Amino acid sequence: MSDTITTTKHKELFGHPIGLYVLFFTEMWERFSYYGMRAILVLYLVAETQGANAGLGWSNGEALALYGWYTMLVYVASIPGGWIADKILGQKKAVLYGGILLVAGHSILAIEQMWAFYTGLGLIIAGVGMLKPNISTMVGGLYKQGDVRRDKGFTIFYIGINVGAFLASLIVGYVGEVYGWHYGFGLAGIGMALGLIQYVAGQKYLKHVGNFLGGSEGSADKELMNQPLTKVEKDRVVVLFISFLLVIVFWGAFEQAGGLMNIYAMDNTNRNLFGWEVPASWFQSLNAMFIIFLGTTVAGYWAKRKLQGKVATSLFKMIIGLIIMGTGFFFMTAAAAQYQSAGSSAMYWLVLAYLFHTVGELCISPVALSYITKLAPVKYASLMMGIYFAMTGLGNKVAGVLGEASESLGEFTIFTGIAVFCVIFGALVMLFRNKLEALTHGAEDNERDMHEE
Repeated sequence: MSDTITTTKHKELFGHPIGLYVLFFTEMWERFSYYGMRAILVLYLVAETQGANAGLGWSNGEALALYGWYTMLVYVASIPGGWIADKILGQKKAVLYGGILLVAGHSILAIEQMWAFYTGLGLIIAGVGMLKPNISTMVGGLYKQGDVRRDKGFTIFYIGINVGAFLASLIVGYVGEVYGWHYGFGLAGIGMALGLIQYVAGQKYLKHVGNFLGGSEGSADKELMNQPLTKVEKDRVVVLFISFLLVIVFWGAFEQAGGLMNIYAMDNTNRNLFGWEVPASWFQSLNAMFIIFLGTTVAGYWAKRKLQGKVATSLFKMIIGLIIMGTGFFFMTAAAAQYQSAGSSAMYWLVLAYLFHTVGELCISPVALSYITKLAPVKYASLMMGIYFAMTGLGNKVAGVLGEASESLGEFTIFTGIAVFCVIFGALVMLFRNKLEALTHGAEDNERDMHEE
């Protein structure tokens, strides 16, 4: 990742490198395909085997178990994906091959056969593992070390993720529920194909990032890659791994969206709006919609706070994000209580929950991506990003386990337990924040000085 510290001036658009927008649209279409499939996967699994739009007829517990394993493996695959990029391909080629695997996986899911279903899921897991950690590392490589624009750049990139997720939940979700699950899966594949075409067309803006550093083309780069870790680098890795605990807890709670909250919206929520029933999958779009509208506002708030000399470190943001997201589950507690007393719950509880979840996500997820590019040793840049996504995957598995537990414990207990645990865990980590930040050895100290906007 020596290209991260280059001083070469590259073309910019709206104050950021043009390459950012190439990666923005690539990730937008990748997330369109992933979240489109995610929006209908559990609904397809639990749909009855008979009828115009037949599913597999699984129980809620069986569907949530597969959902947990699938979403975990999707992100755990980022570890070998990051390793392959660091050691063999470089990030740029890894993203390309990941995109090809994703197009194949989503296309195969359109075939109405069980072998195609499992084969498609396997190819998607491999594709996301190759693409996800490496495209995020490439975003960090667009900025010099200490550039305060980096966090904002990741937020813009993150908005791209959620434009794709928003469109997917509405379009793929509607097509899947109304016209057929496999049409929805196929449409997700078309989206990924568009992203792949766009990525290839934009290569001229990415010449200086994502290149393989272990080859024979640069002895200086090779020497850089072969050096042992320094004391500072080891301390920073320790901080990263501790911050990953926040990531696991956050996603273990947040990913109830595609599982338990998705089923809750379908079974327990009064979705009647002026005589029309809102598709259950559409609630998945709320998170993405809120991110699109609030993303730059939240990023701007933190940037202004940092420039004013107030506490706005990455770790502080992540802790606050976990607490805010956890608080959002109290709205789901209220929804469950209303369902127990009235037989259905209002849609506004889901809207409020997703709003709080979104603000929390904006404080932790894009910030964590940026944090890794600041602290990770150069030789392990993609691998550390892969480990981050693996922790995200572990959180997804936790989410699946919690969703399964709701069958015996009930939604009220699960939602309340998640809320309380997230708030308490975040408060405990806050007590040790200063000691942890000391181990970063000033990685974020000079960002105010680098501000040029």
